[in-house]
Amino acid sequence: MLFELARPLVLASSSPSRAAILTAAGIPFTAVPARLDETALIESLVADGTKPRDIADALAEAKTLKVAANVPAPALVIGADQLLVCEGRIFEKPRDHAEAAAHLGFLQGKTHELVGGVCGATGGAIVWRHVSVARLTLRTMDVREIEDYLTAAGPEVLGSVGCYHLEGLGVHLMSHIDGDYFSILGLPILPVLDFLRTQGALRS
Repeated sequence: MLFELARPLVLASSSPSRAAILTAAGIPFTAVPARLDETALIESLVADGTKPRDIADALAEAKTLKVAANVPAPALVIGADQLLVCEGRIFEKPRDHAEAAAHLGFLQGKTHELVGGVCGATGGAIVWRHVSVARLTLRTMDVREIEDYLTAAGPEVLGSVGCYHLEGLGVHLMSHIDGDYFSILGLPILPVLDFLRTQGALRS
């Protein structure tokens, strides 16, 4: 079932996970990837002493505005991004299998924060923002277990900042999760639905 939105919705992302969340909620949308040098922006913000939650918000805002610049009102644009923070270190998506293994080797047995930002825009301006923080603890694993997981999960996990997909095999990495499931997957759908209602795109 698809709901009929009173205003078009654009997702500023190429993330299959975010698209799947909207689709499962029956929300029609158009996906437009936001071409952004995330690494350069993160490095600049870190150099300025910006806190992780503000970095996540800035990344979401930049993605949203990049796409919103070419989307006329009354259409709505939402963009989101995530940061993984562990012991003061910010992790980005791994570039390859070896880096994914190194990330998981560092994170295993530890608790990290997954900080997610999402913004909404219309007419080229941000009109809504939301930041969520989830705390996840990976169980203790040895090198072989990590390699077995990455082989079984496949290259798709390289598209996840934590190398895990909770909706799939990534759940086997966890010993404890504290936070909103959808936020961990990449899109806090309940706040997003509230945003669509307040903007008159979705009936209450």
